[in-house]
Formats: sequence, structure tokens, C-alpha cells
Amino acid sequence: QVHLVESGGGSVQARGSLRLSCAASGYADSYYCMGWFRQASGTAREGVASIGRDLSTRYADSVKGRFTISKDNVNGTLYLQMNNLKPEDTAMYYCAAGYSWYASLVEWAYNDWGQGTQVTVSS
Repeated sequence: QVHLVESGGGSVQARGSLRLSCAASGYADSYYCMGWFRQASGTAREGVASIGRDLSTRYADSVKGRFTISKDNVNGTLYLQMNNLKPEDTAMYYCAAGYSWYASLVEWAYNDWGQGTQVTVSS
């Protein structure tokens, strides 16, 4: 089992930037895709960005052009660069790892989840 630990969350003003990191320990190389999900208070968890084994990426429409997902294949760390943040981006952000070859924004494609890091954007 892979252990995922997110970091980098915090409070920023609108139009600010944050960079989330997800450190993977254990047999992380066995996973094919990794992704970021978020869950705002009172809402369902949604897929934000994903990177597949083939390095394909997928983004939610709401973050396209503002968020960038990347992965350091040497140490297995996953990143999410978030620019031009908006108050509606406020949520708990989760890192996930799964066996889908391609990038995916659906929860069932993922097997392991981190504990989350909070992002709060004020107007």
C-alpha cells in the first residue's frame, strides 16, 4: 500500500497562487495515474486534475488554464500549481493514486487517498 501525504495548502487572497505537493511512500511506482480531488463543505468530492502513466493530463473545466498538474518521476512527488485562485476554489484537496493507464477524474479509478490539505481563498 502506498502512503500519500499532501502539503502546501493554506489561506490566500483571490488571484493568488499556491502549490500543493503529494509525497508518496511505499511501492509508489506500481501506480499508473495520480490525481487531485477537492471537496468543499457540503458538496461531493470532485476531480480537479489528473496525470496518467502515459503523461496525459485531464482537468476539470473550472480549473483549466489556472491549475497545472505535474509529477517528479525521480521521487514520485505529485504537484498541483494553482494560479489565479478564486473563492470557489476553497476546499479540502486530496491526492489520490490508482491503476488507470490514462488520466482520470473519476473516484473509482483510484485506490489510495491522502488525508487532504485545506485551501482557503478569500475575496
